[in-house]
Amino acid sequence: MAPALLHKVLAVGPCRGLIVEVEAYCGGADPASHAFRGPTRRNATMFGPPGHLYVYFTYGMHWCANAVCGDEGEGLAVLLRALRPVAGTEEMWPRRPAAKRERDLCSGPARLCQALGLDGSHDGDDLVTGAGGTTVVDDGVAPPADVVCTTRVGITAAAEEPWRWYVAGDPHVSRR
Repeated sequence: MAPALLHKVLAVGPCRGLIVEVEAYCGGADPASHAFRGPTRRNATMFGPPGHLYVYFTYGMHWCANAVCGDEGEGLAVLLRALRPVAGTEEMWPRRPAAKRERDLCSGPARLCQALGLDGSHDGDDLVTGAGGTTVVDDGVAPPADVVCTTRVGITAAAEEPWRWYVAGDPHVSRR
């Protein structure tokens, strides 16, 4: 499911971005996944129905967002790592005062959430219907012609798994 999200649009209110980088987290089979040790109050959304947004707080300062994509009870999710802004940048800039260029607005999972205003109140939003104010849509942009598959970023457990995909050559990708 992860590479299928590339070039879909993540929308939160008037802010929209083309998804250009994702990582897969594979539940109980993946020691890097929040779902590895089973359901908790923090990760409950991961074990719920697919098509919802799992938002979590990390390092005591950042929000990150995932699209839940497995069957109920599996704990499978795709981390949304980077977007190419396509609308609402006038709202993104004040939320990301450290950003100097447009490509700095959403190039990384925490930056993406900050720019879009995603936080714990969005945990559980229905990405299919838009209930909760967050949605993923196909706006007709063709799937990327060249996708890079590589290992995930910023983890130590299961770091060798090739479960990260990004659009080759896109300047908004967090790391090449």
